[in-house]
Amino acid sequence: MASDRRVAYLEDLEQALDTRGLVGRVVSTGTGHAFLRVINPDAASLAEDVTCAPSPESPDVYFWWSWGERLHPADDPATAASKLAHVLQPVCREPVGPVPRGAADAAWRWRAGHP
Repeated sequence: MASDRRVAYLEDLEQALDTRGLVGRVVSTGTGHAFLRVINPDAASLAEDVTCAPSPESPDVYFWWSWGERLHPADDPATAASKLAHVLQPVCREPVGPVPRGAADAAWRWRAGHP
């Protein structure tokens, strides 16, 4: 069973996500483990499951990325939320405008092997 302390840390992180435009929900599994499911509502495919556990080499408690890497100390949910917001933001690209007619013709001639 997930300790109440770890769940409380996850709930604190859930609250910190609100101000960064992310949505989180603490989920308890049938095996007693808990994790925080974090979703970017503007791009739902950008999501992450965060766990909370002590470090193997110390009693300090950390938030952990789903791939097992330490995210941030659990006693600082604001910074952990900022890191999640950075990772879960969509990549913005400048819109590609129309190609000028001369440039398109030159590109076609180059691909076709014409001077």
